[in-house]
Amino acid sequence: MPEGPEGDRWVGHTANLASTRPNFTQQARSTAFLDTATGMLVYRDQATRLDLASASAGDILQAVFHTVPEGVERIYITAGDPWHRDVGRYPFLRDAVAAWLNAPTEGWRTDTGRGKDRMAGHFVHARHPVGRYQREGADQHVEIRSVGEWFDPDGADPTTIRDAFVLLWKALRAHWPDAVIMGSPSQTGRDLWTRTIPARGQFSEGYPVLSEELRGLLHATAGQGRTELITPPDVPEQLPALVEYDRTFAYAKHTWKSPVGAPRRITAATFASWSEKEQTKALFGCGHWQVRVTVPDGWNHVGILPAPAPGERAWHYPRTPGTTFTTWAGGPEVYTALSNPLAPWKVEILDGLLWDDGKPLDDWSKKLKEAWASLSAQADLHGDPTHRQAAHLASRAVRSLLLYGIGSFAQRPRTVTGTTPRTAERDIPADAEIIGFDDDHVTWQRPTGFSRDPNAHPEWAATIWSGARAALLSMRMRDDNTHVGALHAPPGTVVAFRTDAIYLTASQNWPYHGQPGEYLYKGHLAGPLPAPTTEDELLALRDAGRHAFHRTRTGGDA
Repeated sequence: MPEGPEGDRWVGHTANLASTRPNFTQQARSTAFLDTATGMLVYRDQATRLDLASASAGDILQAVFHTVPEGVERIYITAGDPWHRDVGRYPFLRDAVAAWLNAPTEGWRTDTGRGKDRMAGHFVHARHPVGRYQREGADQHVEIRSVGEWFDPDGADPTTIRDAFVLLWKALRAHWPDAVIMGSPSQTGRDLWTRTIPARGQFSEGYPVLSEELRGLLHATAGQGRTELITPPDVPEQLPALVEYDRTFAYAKHTWKSPVGAPRRITAATFASWSEKEQTKALFGCGHWQVRVTVPDGWNHVGILPAPAPGERAWHYPRTPGTTFTTWAGGPEVYTALSNPLAPWKVEILDGLLWDDGKPLDDWSKKLKEAWASLSAQADLHGDPTHRQAAHLASRAVRSLLLYGIGSFAQRPRTVTGTTPRTAERDIPADAEIIGFDDDHVTWQRPTGFSRDPNAHPEWAATIWSGARAALLSMRMRDDNTHVGALHAPPGTVVAFRTDAIYLTASQNWPYHGQPGEYLYKGHLAGPLPAPTTEDELLALRDAGRHAFHRTRTGGDA
């Protein structure tokens, strides 16, 4: 942040831009569910088997609209991943997906958009793309989407998945009478949040959006979940076991307090002038701090604070004794570095932003937690196994509403993806990057910066992510009077972190009551086994560990 008046200008809000409570009811979309592997289509209470030919977008649209009313506006693909059908012809998945989305669709064209909640154009994503189409000469629009945006279907048939969405809708309606399930969990989660903005009181006029400069600073300096693989010699070449602990509904644990209003800039001199009590209070508050950090002598455990990885757009966690680095971090992580159970790190505050504490997400999060608890209870206790499976999927969808809703507050700089016919390559924007092509089309993308999004609040996402990363290291369970997390496992036993999960070489006696944020013992693979050196190797061991653990607990096949 620059010094003087220029830096002072950063510490404010964008003029005439705030999150406000909507004064309209969201429009529901008529939805069908399609398994392109089997051709099974479920629409309302009817199931039909379709002939999808080659399962191109055109084949799907023709088959679906030959069978169901023209009012269908959303088709969820539950299995089959048709956009991957020609992966062997392309060097990257995105190229295959772009070609599938842009293949000719007789009678349909790429949607140009309509209405406030209707996005235009296809969304190219390697695994969960969105195809948006409009019928030629008619005001008829339809999306083809992956249900994997919401949850892993785990082999469920389209009828069970439709039932899961019905259960999700009913659980949400218990808390939001006007709840509507939109196309993605991020859209739906954020829409539901806007309907919890208070109609009276301090923020009845809305939550102002930070300046573009501060949003850019937070985008560049506030990472998301911790993903780290620790390899030999920091762990044994042969692991005695691989044990997985996964935090249940983790982010819901960190939404009770969030920053509100315009932040104060806290300089190094100001922080140093405070008493220890004032400094501790600031680090417990809603802040984002630039710090110079030194790993203490004799340190033999995992790193605590994230640092920009040299030459990469990523984060790493320095842990070599004596290493000094400069980074930005949230208060929970800085406080963990100073007060961890092993040895305090040297942390010097260089600069910072400190907000007032507020509860802009608390009501939203409480309602989602209650919906999740209700669906989880059904998944555990209902007598019908099909209903249990649908309720389990619905509970996972609630998790996605919160997880991706929080992610949407971060408002990354926008990147527009487009396709242009090879015959019109001169029309490709000059600042675009070519990301794929075939004989007929060129696929490109270009950055467009930050939009005037009234619901952009990266300060909320950054606070939650920092709290979640700190809880991976150390978290107090008040009712059990104990601490859990990676720093409470012996040195050399932590193999990996993956957002909400820790992978260890031995099981821990950590209590679990099924509450948000607690560590669920989820997988155990007995060793000796080779320490993973790549993410793919870790995931293969994780899946084997889950399968083995399930068999041990059930006494049979998973």
